[in-house]
Amino acid sequence: MDNYRPVSFWFDSLDDPVLDLREPPAQVDVAIIGAGFTGLWTAYYLKKKQPRLQIAVFEAETVGFGASGRNGGWCMGTATGIEHMLSVPSLQAEGIRLQQALENTVDEIERVCQAESIDCHFARGGTLNVAGTPEVAKRSQQWVEHLHRLGFKDSEYCWLDQAQSEKRIGLSRNLGAYYTTHCAAIHPGRLVRGLAEVNRALGVQIIEKAPVFNYTRVPDGSLLLSTGRGAVRAEKIIRATEGYTESIQGQQRSMLPLYSMVVATEPLSPEIWQEIGLTRRETFGDGRRVVIYGQRTVDDRLVFGGRAGYYFGSKRRALIPATDKAVKIVEASARELIPALRDPALGETVFSHGWGGLMGVPRHWRPCVTFDERSRIGWAGGYTGEGVGASNLAGRIMCDLVAGEKSDLTTLAWVDDVPRRWEPEPIRWLGVKSIEFFGDRADRREANNQSAGIWGSLFNRFVG
Repeated sequence: MDNYRPVSFWFDSLDDPVLDLREPPAQVDVAIIGAGFTGLWTAYYLKKKQPRLQIAVFEAETVGFGASGRNGGWCMGTATGIEHMLSVPSLQAEGIRLQQALENTVDEIERVCQAESIDCHFARGGTLNVAGTPEVAKRSQQWVEHLHRLGFKDSEYCWLDQAQSEKRIGLSRNLGAYYTTHCAAIHPGRLVRGLAEVNRALGVQIIEKAPVFNYTRVPDGSLLLSTGRGAVRAEKIIRATEGYTESIQGQQRSMLPLYSMVVATEPLSPEIWQEIGLTRRETFGDGRRVVIYGQRTVDDRLVFGGRAGYYFGSKRRALIPATDKAVKIVEASARELIPALRDPALGETVFSHGWGGLMGVPRHWRPCVTFDERSRIGWAGGYTGEGVGASNLAGRIMCDLVAGEKSDLTTLAWVDDVPRRWEPEPIRWLGVKSIEFFGDRADRREANNQSAGIWGSLFNRFVG
């Protein structure tokens, strides 16, 4: 690609990237594949810990081209799989430890942004998990009570009744909200590019337009990467490729590329924002299984996204235009959920941007960080759309693993929790489409004040 502005609103709101097209080094200590959040956080902490390390990050397109530059801008203090751990008595102790580490991750990202002068529009307004149906309200209240029994504070996790919730956000369906302080709204494009510049200043080489096709061990024991710009020897290799993992030889069916579509409005008037709310720049969702998410940007746009599905054969699309049918469905969902966007008295709301991006989904639907000291190869990822914050924790874990250090981080539940591969086609496609169908049916029943029934049970069984 030559023009990266259509990638997302985040890219379009920044200057065109100046690509680093230098020749790859012949040899490095650590080669990292992928210049998204996971790869860049790993490089940052490794270089801080061991400044003499020669680290190179190889990126097929440009910094943040994947999920890191296309997401909804939620820096969350939780991750997929945590609810299950906190719900099962035998896993609760480790679940609490992991949850606390993720909460601290939001603080850590804010600390690094301040220390390194990365202006990513960080606003810690928390997140509103709005209940759009009685069933969601019931589950949310039960979950808050469960968290309190486990020792989590009411000041950090609480239930807002309908009146309290409506003061915070104006949605067409609002029966209350589960609110947590452990989330920040950010501009992810600014964060990923800022992090790249900090890495470069530390001496990390970030080589763009350098896709990695495969990596192998050569007779002398070193590792060899085959890139689009030549071969590179490395002492250690870290893969941080998320939904693009299948582009590397031998990694077929390792990660499922699942798509989300996102839209952004033009800056909205004060009158519209008075109706919508989000005065603290809270992020928000509404508890449905087919996930939606939104935030208010620093320049008063609404960014709104939703899960969109999977393409047969793990097809990956470099760009998804604003005219795409799936993008238009998300735009329609935003208008349906937020009355102020369709109120003629408040003026026409224009959606100026629409895009899509893919996330990496492992077979067990939870993140993993692993590094084999014998092969000297590791990987991290599998955030299932919740990686802006989680990738920082993964990067810190990977840093300690690569450095050979034992720490509180290297004993967290993500470490070596390696999933099996996804099923071959057409089983994979049928499975994903079934999950989408079950989730949609369950959401529709609850929207009609009915129990999710068997559809909710099937959805939970497939996604854990």
